[in-house]
Amino acid sequence: MTSESPAGHMTGERTLIVACGALSRELLQVIEVNNLPGVEIACLPASYHNTPDKIPDAVAQRVRAAAGLYDTIYVGYADCGTGGRLDAVCEELGVERLPGAHCYEFFAGQQTFARLHDAEPGTFYLTDFLVKHFDRLVIKALWLDTHPELLSDYFGNYTRLVYLAQTDNPDLVAQAETAAQRLGLRFELCPTGYGELATSVVELSSPNRQPIGAY
Repeated sequence: MTSESPAGHMTGERTLIVACGALSRELLQVIEVNNLPGVEIACLPASYHNTPDKIPDAVAQRVRAAAGLYDTIYVGYADCGTGGRLDAVCEELGVERLPGAHCYEFFAGQQTFARLHDAEPGTFYLTDFLVKHFDRLVIKALWLDTHPELLSDYFGNYTRLVYLAQTDNPDLVAQAETAAQRLGLRFELCPTGYGELATSVVELSSPNRQPIGAY
């Protein structure tokens, strides 16, 4: 059965986004708001955020497993600390990924993130997902719950925490402020919405978009 795209075009194409689990809520929201019924997501563990060496092979495995089942496969990661290895995998498999070096950049937008970074390089960033899972992905993952003396080793060169907020949620703002206090950093709020994540997914789903190669 075919479905109608937001632009009024009929399309029966199926698209898979192999994505970071930290983006699952945002991706589902973008798909729903923009009426993209042909787009599905397959999320890899969000814990790879702390172990980026696992990302390229995991993405390659998931893309290959989906080959032939979708018209287009897209990678819902930025470089995310892989040092170019994810780009090499994407080029080999003929798939595209999200723009930018990390999720902070495409949520904030390239220009805004560059301004934030240039103004204060010693900045630690949080997104909605990272605020919600701060204890698990930051405190416990870095052993700060059992070895608080490591705090200065990890964060001694940081001066502020910037919360890149995808939603207007006072509870999350309060949690982010608490996180900044726990790390001994100055707190700043930067509302971003979904930034370039939303525009990239919508452009990907355009009925006039040409696939870039085989998987």
